[in-house]
Amino acid sequence: MKLNPRSSKESDAELDGGPEKPSTAPIAGRPHSVVLDPLRLYLEEIKRYPLLSREEEVELARRYQQKGDVQAAYRLITANLRLVVKIAMDFQRHWMQNLMDLIQEGNVGLMQAVKKFDPYRGYKFSYYASFWIKAYIIKFIMDNWKLVKIGTTQAQRKLFFNLRKEKERLESQGVAVEPKLLSERLDVKETEVVEMEQRLSSWEISLDAPLQEDSEDTHKSFLPANLVPADEQLADHEAKAILHEKLMLFRGQLKGKDAFIFDQRLIAESPLTLQEIGDKFGISRERVRQIESRLKDKLKAYLEEEIDDLEMLQESMIDA
Repeated sequence: MKLNPRSSKESDAELDGGPEKPSTAPIAGRPHSVVLDPLRLYLEEIKRYPLLSREEEVELARRYQQKGDVQAAYRLITANLRLVVKIAMDFQRHWMQNLMDLIQEGNVGLMQAVKKFDPYRGYKFSYYASFWIKAYIIKFIMDNWKLVKIGTTQAQRKLFFNLRKEKERLESQGVAVEPKLLSERLDVKETEVVEMEQRLSSWEISLDAPLQEDSEDTHKSFLPANLVPADEQLADHEAKAILHEKLMLFRGQLKGKDAFIFDQRLIAESPLTLQEIGDKFGISRERVRQIESRLKDKLKAYLEEEIDDLEMLQESMIDA
């Protein structure tokens, strides 16, 4: 069940009973000599696949999980090809070559998401798939960014995507940015910060350029990009929607003091003080604090039980 940006028509043909023969008819209004942009053709092609409702996603995912229904998996994949393109375009700032490379890797991640997706967990498929798509795209970028790999460890991957963002954040606050401070904020070694800054600020000889003016041998490289972290708005929206849903379900189990403290302390934008709540119920500040602490522990246990990967969900929220 392999799909890439140039194979979806072939997949359709297989489902219809056999491969289509390529048409030799010219496109209306275009001479034979015109070469169409593959990316534009691909974008036009994937528009014909209808999007799915959440109920349709769950039904198709169940059919694939329970019966191995390849047609159901195919519909899940094709309906989310536009999601792959959107995520790939977010990552293009890190990749100065063909966008189709990122799309193809993202499609592999999408197929992996279909294989791993559990429709009984309550996640929206697009939210779950976005993590697999991003994981495959990031791995591709890391594997191909430079001759000397700059993202081969977890710490380096964290630095690769977060170093510039953290520097800009500290500078905007008027803080003197030093490697030691950055290492503490990003939880990596100071030496790793220095090394990554040197690598990201350096220029490399292009392997696409000649070794010498009269040489036919070439180099290849990627110019350093402005390493602004990839836009996480989609994942942020989905993560917050899931978290809100679970919080409301948890809230529905609470009564009396617990419900009031949850509303006015744990999720309120302007929480009441312990004293104000104590005065309302005729109890001490310390007793309110104890109830609040017990509620937090209970909420944490509930979320860990209800959400398959709570840490992943928290990391996907921009302002978490």
